[in-house]
Amino acid sequence: MEIRKAVITAAGPNQDRLPLQRFVDLDGMEKTALQILLEEIIAAGIEEVGIVVRRGSQQVYREAAGDYSRLLSFVEQPSPRGYGEALYRAASLVGGQAFLHLVSDHLYVSRQTRRCTQQLVEAARAENCSISAVQPTRESMLRYYGAIGGSPIAGRSGLYRIERVLEKPTPTCAEQQLVVPGLRAGHYLCLFGMHVLTPQAMELLGQAVAEAPTGDGSPPIMLTPALEKLAQCERYLAMELEGTRYNIGVKYGLLTAQLALALSGSDREEILAKLVELLAAR
Repeated sequence: MEIRKAVITAAGPNQDRLPLQRFVDLDGMEKTALQILLEEIIAAGIEEVGIVVRRGSQQVYREAAGDYSRLLSFVEQPSPRGYGEALYRAASLVGGQAFLHLVSDHLYVSRQTRRCTQQLVEAARAENCSISAVQPTRESMLRYYGAIGGSPIAGRSGLYRIERVLEKPTPTCAEQQLVVPGLRAGHYLCLFGMHVLTPQAMELLGQAVAEAPTGDGSPPIMLTPALEKLAQCERYLAMELEGTRYNIGVKYGLLTAQLALALSGSDREEILAKLVELLAAR
């Protein structure tokens, strides 16, 4: 499986400004969230990145990308018809090939030398199928994420065969349909905001877009129903990566992501000392 292209979705009404936020990265350098994401993507050997943005946002994203803007192609989503419809707008860009997909409101910190994208892309090439990264997540956070149900693959730690994919399930629904053997009680495998998807995923999204009603009040076209259908059509896996995702779109998300980057980076000792001083002053 060749994976040379990536798509970032950044057109959501509450999402489009988040990639422009500035952080201090692991190397102690100030960067936009978009630059941090692009470095994550480039590390996996990706050569071209498409970004789905709201109308009129291209120039500000080019500026936020800095020197990486040369790698970018833009697709606009004129009206907010949902995450799935936004991703489908990049169908012509990926051109019937497998591709890496990331959401724009998550940052990632790996617990090993390979970045999270590298781990996922290498696994997808080895397994020759779609793989979505997942992270065990406590049930109180289910309202922020899609979640999967499935079964562990024997002899393969952290790898699961996907059987169900639900968007932001309630704890009751998750308990009934998404229990995965081996997880701690009250925890579920929630999507990591990072996928390698085969062309079949785009075809299913295309069907959903073609069949969806249009006009005011129409429900958004989401990605998770297409992923659930994908699990019925072909081999589709979930993988726990050696890393953690940080959703910068939730309350205190920007703060938490910055702390995670700082405590895993070159300025760790300085940040720890400042945290101790801050706590002592309380």
